[in-house]
Amino acid sequence: MSHVFHRSLTATYPVATGGDGPYLIDANGKRYLDACGGAAVSCLGHSDAAVIAAVQQQIATLAYAHSSFFTTEPMEQLADFLVARAPDGIDSVYFVSGGSEAVESALKLARQYFVERDQPQRRHVIARRQSYHGNTLGALATGGNAWRRQQFEPLLVKSTHVSPCYAYRDQPVYETDGDYVARLGQELEDNIAALGADNVMAFIAEPVVGATAGALPAVAGYFARMRAICQRHGILLILDEVMCGMGRTGSLFACEQEAITADLICIAKGLGAGYQPIGAVMVSKDIHGTIRAGTGFFQHGHTYIGHATACAAALAVQRQIEERDLLANVRAMGDLLKERLHQRFDGHAHVGDIRGRGLLLGLELVQERASKQPFDPARRLHARIKAHAMQNGLMCYPMGGTIDGLHGDHILLAPPYIIAASHVDELVDKLGMAIDASLR
Repeated sequence: MSHVFHRSLTATYPVATGGDGPYLIDANGKRYLDACGGAAVSCLGHSDAAVIAAVQQQIATLAYAHSSFFTTEPMEQLADFLVARAPDGIDSVYFVSGGSEAVESALKLARQYFVERDQPQRRHVIARRQSYHGNTLGALATGGNAWRRQQFEPLLVKSTHVSPCYAYRDQPVYETDGDYVARLGQELEDNIAALGADNVMAFIAEPVVGATAGALPAVAGYFARMRAICQRHGILLILDEVMCGMGRTGSLFACEQEAITADLICIAKGLGAGYQPIGAVMVSKDIHGTIRAGTGFFQHGHTYIGHATACAAALAVQRQIEERDLLANVRAMGDLLKERLHQRFDGHAHVGDIRGRGLLLGLELVQERASKQPFDPARRLHARIKAHAMQNGLMCYPMGGTIDGLHGDHILLAPPYIIAASHVDELVDKLGMAIDASLR
């Protein structure tokens, strides 16, 4: 009997003992194609020699120094690297240990910014339904996934949630993208007015929604409209790129494809590629300057922020992505994977939508395509697909509650940036077998 408090106390897990590029290997020698990067994390696969060497060298030199006493070369170098490539207006980085911490830090930074600007009444956060922003209490309160929030509701601060940009289900065929964007923009405006524009602190959104909605991108013009509304009312825009950023959608920052910037950008997952736990908040010059000129102190912190070994690993990861031009491979293999998915599933009776960008792609499953009726949640189709895929030696990321936290099933795909065409073919073949076996 295991003494580990596992995610599921009723499941039996294979023991992972090794990695080989895009594959994980268990104690029995079975190989699993990692088509989801765990949770869109392992963007360089599981055996990158350059990153392993960088981690070994850093630990041999200096594993850790507490950030209240020292800065370190890896932390300074990683910050310089990221800021040099960041969207306009971003000029500093606050390092943490993961995505939930990044979102929590961004929320507290937004609040302190307005306190130091003598606007302490600004406290409301607006997010979107079916969003996911992390599992700490502040991040969970901000997220809009009903299933994840349900049992913890008494502990959560109040947030306001507006509609996601979910064209497959919410945009009628007669509505143009421009009209759809205008409608969603008006909904945000109405909620700002109801709360009082001077009371709203931030609007937070994922450029491509990941775990809770299955690689859901916005229609053209959506984020430009949301950004403009926020700027008009003096509201901070927080972009949660924890899953979709750091090259996952084909550009280093997902918001580059929306031609916008933000006041705060949360990153993690692909930042360190799983070689060390790390996340960060990218901070605008205005926010940094306001706090520097005010108290000069961010009233927040964790023991492992700016961890030297984690920063060294992340810097090595980002250098590998850039030096090997892996973002070009993300775009090329993303196009190929989407093409193969369409070839395999466009005629499938129970695949309603194929969507996403780069190597963050999703399939939404339906009981009936014309009506888009979802499967009965009691069937737990997503769990059946995951089990069959693992039997076939494929790791994918199926989830339920796609529509409202209860109804709907989708499969998220987020393979490593290093995959080749042969891996794409293997992925689609094994995924097709898993889906078909789960529907019998």
